[in-house]
Amino acid sequence: MRVCYEDNHIIIVYKESGEIVQGDKTGDTPLSETVKAYIKEKYQKPGAVFLGVTHRLDRPVSGLVVFARTSKALTRLNNMFRDGEVHKTYWAIVKSLRSEERGVRSEECGVTSEEWHTLEHWLVRNEQQNKSYAYDHEVPRSKKAVLRYRVIGHSDRYSLVEVQLLTGRHHQIRCQLATIGCPIKGDLKYGAPRSNPDGSISLLSRRVEFIHPVSKELITIESPLPADPLWSSMNINR
Repeated sequence: MRVCYEDNHIIIVYKESGEIVQGDKTGDTPLSETVKAYIKEKYQKPGAVFLGVTHRLDRPVSGLVVFARTSKALTRLNNMFRDGEVHKTYWAIVKSLRSEERGVRSEECGVTSEEWHTLEHWLVRNEQQNKSYAYDHEVPRSKKAVLRYRVIGHSDRYSLVEVQLLTGRHHQIRCQLATIGCPIKGDLKYGAPRSNPDGSISLLSRRVEFIHPVSKELITIESPLPADPLWSSMNINR
């Protein structure tokens, strides 16, 4: 576990792909328990350690996770996440759709442009499959999903996409990017041709920015890149 930010009220840590944020039916040790153990040892707390889960990342995703260390911070952060006051930026490696490849027009995915593009879909979650399906119009049980994205880098075979979530839906980034023909590398569930060797998908919770729920200071934290050499090999445009 890597701590990226810490004070009396919040702690932000880097989640490795494969880790779960909160306990589930697998019985695997969740990141929340690892963070509790860290706090208990570092501060020599005699009793139970309070730690509030404010949001989650899918198991194969890596990057920043924000936890609350006090009930005051948890209540305020929950409200901030609900009201869109916590700004999360993701990076995703997707298959390249450059105009010179396979005769595909570059504007179909926007991956050759640094301009921001907006995606709007209606997503329906299938609980049994643990998968979301996107529609271009409202359908029964659907929820509106909106994100912005732009391409900020590339390699010979892939493009590096920066994503800003404007809503928080189940598998939203994975589903919406796949819907426009840009599945995330390694994401078999959403159309990637092959898995990553470690079972991860190439999606990173890269940056988080918000006003501290107690001190009211601006907090901006950026995640390190995953150890996979592909991330560091990307030619970033900025």
